[in-house]
Amino acid sequence: MNAMDKLSNVLVVLGGLNWGLVGFFEYNLVDELFDAGSTVARVIYAVVGVAALYLLYTMLMMMGNNKKGDS
Repeated sequence: MNAMDKLSNVLVVLGGLNWGLVGFFEYNLVDELFDAGSTVARVIYAVVGVAALYLLYTMLMMMGNNKKGDS
């Protein structure tokens, strides 16, 4: 697991925990820390989204490699 994988995993877990707080307690930690709708909050959401896309890409590549080995 390289540094990009580790960073992406951490960011996606933190994003998931924030969504859990929103869902269970109607409390958005990112908005609370950085003001709702601020540029910093939007950048954080964008970076977490890019990390999720990176992990999705990595997962799909791993699934594709596994199918090739199954034959």
